[in-house]
Amino acid sequence: IGIEGSAALVARAAENARLNQLDTRASFRTANLFQINPQAWAALGAFDRVLIDPPREGALEVCKAIAQDAHRPTRIVYVSCNPATLARDAAVLTHNRRFRLTAAGAINMFPHTAHVESIALFEPYDEQSAEHFEPRAGLPAKVDKSPSAASDIEGDVTIQIGQPAKAGSNR
Repeated sequence: IGIEGSAALVARAAENARLNQLDTRASFRTANLFQINPQAWAALGAFDRVLIDPPREGALEVCKAIAQDAHRPTRIVYVSCNPATLARDAAVLTHNRRFRLTAAGAINMFPHTAHVESIALFEPYDEQSAEHFEPRAGLPAKVDKSPSAASDIEGDVTIQIGQPAKAGSNR
């Protein structure tokens, strides 16, 4: 399911799904996610995975609704063009240990500007695995500048928080 605030973009997404023969597996709706509440979010159904790609204003209300939902997605990928709103929304998701930030990165898609795209991965907080994934206080996040971690754009940095994924995992 795709949810977008613009009816024109919903129509384009539906047409794209049809052209790629995905229209039986994908559906799209128009909704104002800046005004969504936990009850409206729960009414959409239970999601296993969520991709959030908001405008610069962020996705505060969506994050509040997800954090209060009884069904926690197994993975949330948050793509942001505004690191400040990503940080704000991450605080909502991680409050009361509902989710944990397991990886984050920044991509310089707009050279010669101050704008970057940030990507963060959240997973449900699990008491049993918390000691294996949470960074220890006072230690910086690992910065990987290897060619395999960065894209073709010079200056990209991948930041990994916690331990790397195990071989064969689908991260």
